[in-house]
Amino acid sequence: MTHTVLVTGVSRHIGARVASVLADDPDIDRVIGVDTVPPPSLSRDGGVPLGRTEFVRVDLRSPDIAQVIAAADIDTVVHMSLVSAPPRSGGRALMKEHNVIGTMQLLGACQRSATVRRVVMRSTTAVYGSSPHDPAVFTENADPAEPPSHGYAKDASEVEGYVRGFARRRRDVVVSTLRFANFMGPGVDSPLTRYFAQPVLPTVFGFDPRLQFVHEDDAVEVLRRMAMEDHPGTFNVAGDGVLLLSQCARRVGLLSLPMPSPVFGLLGDLARGAGLVDFSPEQLRLMCHGRVVDTALLSEALGWKPKFSTATAFADFVRARDLAGGLPAVMMDMLSRTVTG
Repeated sequence: MTHTVLVTGVSRHIGARVASVLADDPDIDRVIGVDTVPPPSLSRDGGVPLGRTEFVRVDLRSPDIAQVIAAADIDTVVHMSLVSAPPRSGGRALMKEHNVIGTMQLLGACQRSATVRRVVMRSTTAVYGSSPHDPAVFTENADPAEPPSHGYAKDASEVEGYVRGFARRRRDVVVSTLRFANFMGPGVDSPLTRYFAQPVLPTVFGFDPRLQFVHEDDAVEVLRRMAMEDHPGTFNVAGDGVLLLSQCARRVGLLSLPMPSPVFGLLGDLARGAGLVDFSPEQLRLMCHGRVVDTALLSEALGWKPKFSTATAFADFVRARDLAGGLPAVMMDMLSRTVTG
């Protein structure tokens, strides 16, 4: 039975939602949320209500996390703290420290703990990379044709290596690693959602990649179940089906602007420098080759299927953001009726 849960990364949207839904469960005695800054719900900015979640300000790179785990007799850890884009201050070096060194400190604290018996790790399908030599669909035991060598994907690959090492050393602890496709939904703010919110959609000439999304509601439900049940192993998490990038552009109502990959990369550098969109090298590869994963293992383990497909997850994001080619969706509907009438 789960009694006391530690959730990292509660200042970000998905982490806050996971802490909130766990705090609402009467079978859980305590939920402790940790992060380097308070969640928006504890500030003037509003945000996801955390209910009875207890917030503790902790930098995972410090040994203080071990004191939190020991003092609260934590039995379940849900690690949501990996960041997918460099902060404006500190850049890539700080991002890597946070993701990799922070996870190492957390796992070290879990290894020394006598009470931790379940660890849930949020990872990403980006660990498979994106390459023209990839299989049509990745299963959990597939090796990437070209392992990630940059950014978030590389961090996640390293982190998964440390998680596997922890699982070997602490065989009494149930370790679940969840490789999520790109989050999508009304509250998600990510490099990809910001990409689709641009007035014009730059694409790589000659490529129309297949994309998969997981709706934030389904992601939270998977994490809730993993925190409450024993499901050791590594699992892909994504909505059913795929969307081509060209289909996404049409559904958002955006004009695509194909350009050679070097120009796309240069544009990415400029956008990243302006703090608009993180067109990282890994994002460029995704925009060329795409990525699709198989989720049968997760469905079999949980006896559950996501409520949202890739297409409906994207549709909910478009509806919630009122996106339609840079104009409000209602205005685009009016224009469409005027033209067709």
